[in-house]
Amino acid sequence: MSATVPWITALYAALLGLLAAALTVRVILGRVRSGVQAGDGGDAQLAQAIRAHANLSEQVPVALLLIALAEITGASGAVVHALGAALLVARLANAWGLSHSLGPTKPRQAGAGLTVLVVTVTALMILFRWVTLR
Repeated sequence: MSATVPWITALYAALLGLLAAALTVRVILGRVRSGVQAGDGGDAQLAQAIRAHANLSEQVPVALLLIALAEITGASGAVVHALGAALLVARLANAWGLSHSLGPTKPRQAGAGLTVLVVTVTALMILFRWVTLR
């Protein structure tokens, strides 16, 4: 059995990895600026940076895993690109929204909703393939 490398998913994982690195740097700079080493110390800017990074860290691994599994199990390249691009746009919008307010913002809500849509659609695709092709 030869290993199948999900190259399209790898592209989006790399791009999202760069976003994660940028959000990490924002948290580090916020900690240096505020002098807060743990938690947010009541600093609203630091709290926003922490939340933006944490939200990406919470949502992206499951979504990328599902997209990779869809790619490995035979989803077309166009579909995998669409899912990856949608996830990237969703996470950029969410990070932008969280970076500007801890309250509800249109980009944050759109990013969250699009992320849930990507996860749901991808999970249903995999389940459909499992039922029909096994």
